[in-house]
Amino acid sequence: MSEGLRTAVVGTGAWGTAFAAVLADAGCSVTMWGLAEDVCAEITHEHRNSGYLPDVVLPAGIRATTDAAEALRGAQVVAIAIPAQVARSALEPLADLVEPDAVAVSLIKGVELSSYRRMSEVLREALRLPPERVAVVSGPNLAREIAAHQPTATVVASTNPAAADLVARACANSYFRPYTNSDVVGVELCGAVKNVIALAVGIAQGTGYGTNTVATVITRGLVEMTRLGLALGADQETFAGLAGMGDLVATCVSPLSRNHTLGLHLGRGMSLPEAIRATGGTAEGVKTSQAVRELAATLGVEMPITEAVVQVLHHGLPIEKMAEMLLARPRKAEGVQAKSAF
Repeated sequence: MSEGLRTAVVGTGAWGTAFAAVLADAGCSVTMWGLAEDVCAEITHEHRNSGYLPDVVLPAGIRATTDAAEALRGAQVVAIAIPAQVARSALEPLADLVEPDAVAVSLIKGVELSSYRRMSEVLREALRLPPERVAVVSGPNLAREIAAHQPTATVVASTNPAAADLVARACANSYFRPYTNSDVVGVELCGAVKNVIALAVGIAQGTGYGTNTVATVITRGLVEMTRLGLALGADQETFAGLAGMGDLVATCVSPLSRNHTLGLHLGRGMSLPEAIRATGGTAEGVKTSQAVRELAATLGVEMPITEAVVQVLHHGLPIEKMAEMLLARPRKAEGVQAKSAF
């Protein structure tokens, strides 16, 4: 437990709110920062965030404010849960407000479209922080299940063991178990790419395909994730763990996953704008799919499932052609070390 540790959460969406509750239940003092005055008032005075976590009662000690300086003042851990594609512009004005010894924690699962940067890299650049003051949290962490105190585990990754340990102590409680890891690259890539694979699974299920197809896409998606990670220097073991296979399974099969849900809507015939509206919230895989494809291309890594998702979402490939595109690929040996992915 981290009784008295001052923490801040940037973002008042579902995951930011759930993580704030995790911190509070671990004994931390928590102040959230958001843009919507009504949401902040509801969190502070009614202990609810009905727009994102309906029927969840938040710990009484959580406060929320629209004043960033107030939220960040004295915070030793600053957790950031905002959409990946606006993270840089939202965080740059906060750089001078972060305490000089604070650890910034990325809860964001995506890759920046304009630069192909991972979110820890975006945080470091936007907040002007050295790598040793940045950590990443990723794992099978569906916000509504965590808010309901269902047991789960996660990975806290940092190149600085002391920073990882600080964040792990800040969020460890009776229902939330953090493990530490030094493989920041691997943990982040797992969190980003699994959203793309979840879109593919949702599309397949929405089209009417069953368990065999789902298992195939998940398993071969794990190969894509791993191959890209290895090309960037990640540890292969990470991809078989909580941040890899654990988060991939949770995101690909749960109805609480926005990326899976959006894929279902697409598979059932909705256009992308219709599917986004029907899903609600941010499905990071939509834009991250493009960034991941381009990042892989710069490294010469084939990612056929990712490519198929990009073609469907952004280039008009008919849904019914997606399976044909993948299954028509040349036969090959199975394994991460094989030259091509599917």
